[in-house]
Amino acid sequence: MNFKTAGTDFHLRRTTVRRRILSAIAVLFITTNIIYAEDEKKLGVSFDLTYTTKWLSKGIEAYGSKGGLFKTVDVDFWQSGWGIRVTHRNAIPEGGYVDAERFDFRPYFRGSIFDDTSLFTVFDLSVEYEYYPGLSRYKANTTYEWINSFTWPNLLPWGFVPTYILHYEYPAFSNKANRKNDGGVNRFILGHDINVPDLQNPLKATWEIAHYDGLANRGSEWAYYTFGLAGRVDVNKNLAFVPGIYHQTTMDKSISKHKDITYAMFSMKYKF
Repeated sequence: MNFKTAGTDFHLRRTTVRRRILSAIAVLFITTNIIYAEDEKKLGVSFDLTYTTKWLSKGIEAYGSKGGLFKTVDVDFWQSGWGIRVTHRNAIPEGGYVDAERFDFRPYFRGSIFDDTSLFTVFDLSVEYEYYPGLSRYKANTTYEWINSFTWPNLLPWGFVPTYILHYEYPAFSNKANRKNDGGVNRFILGHDINVPDLQNPLKATWEIAHYDGLANRGSEWAYYTFGLAGRVDVNKNLAFVPGIYHQTTMDKSISKHKDITYAMFSMKYKF
């Protein structure tokens, strides 16, 4: 999470790198789409376009409270549990920051254990490489981040579903610029579906509380909690619109100078 003020030295190189990476994503899409056409029951390809009015990174406001536009390609390899997500993120507007965009490359393994029991667990184990094309990788906040989530749909009564997400981030290269990004965040989430008459899908209510453990030179502390409410409108069998509104209350000023942050997210999701 490095938000340095921009110069113009990186502009040409950033544009070139951006074009190369976007070209690679296009090749990935075309290749997987061809394979998908040959065996449509096994390979999964989905796209997600999300706009957020505030770009928050684990509770921290990025780029001077700017919004963000996130574009994601997710390829599930033949229902094996293995897959990869590639996300391009950019601040809106980008002006004033050479690192106002980044690419995330995230291979993952998803599955479940203890099926048909109260301990039924859905897990998502992944590691993410975060790359800032506007900065030299040896000077930027280039990091690896383990993101492991566990959800227990049958554990609690009355439809409440707990989720635990562990983030552990560390620098991809040893240098002073990103040495501070070595630490973890524990996120505890409780979700519940609310059925509303005449709505196509239930509303999803969530409550989250996060505990920092050394990330970004922060100690061991409770950082923030967030309430959220999201809906889903199925445009057709492949396309869905997902709007949501969230309110974060900051528990420690080192996370954000704003105690209360309200933001909205709007996503278009397409799955083949």
